[in-house]
Amino acid sequence: MAVHYVLAEEDVPEGGHAVVNIEGREIGIYRVNGEYHAILNYCPHQGAPICAGLVSGTTLPSEVYDYEYGRAGEIVRCPWHGWEFDLQTGKSLFSDRIRVKKYKVEVQEGKIGVVMGRK
Repeated sequence: MAVHYVLAEEDVPEGGHAVVNIEGREIGIYRVNGEYHAILNYCPHQGAPICAGLVSGTTLPSEVYDYEYGRAGEIVRCPWHGWEFDLQTGKSLFSDRIRVKKYKVEVQEGKIGVVMGRK
């Protein structure tokens, strides 16, 4: 496994993201609640550049006719068809079987690194 240090921490503000190219792959690095998350910039549905999508929250489970919004800044929505994915886990909001590719992120001395390769 190799760690590719690609950005400084100040390059990704809270609630923001940046797209970088590592080994020919576009990787989106997001900062959510002080933590960094990295995903492949590819929606599993039809290959859209998912990092071009809106980052928002979602409605939470609640009583009938009671709509509760939460998880602000933790969900990325595909710009083509609206599929939504959890930035922390990569899982889609509608099926545990569908997910975006996630990468481990390491931060050392103010540099953000993405871990690539197999264990």
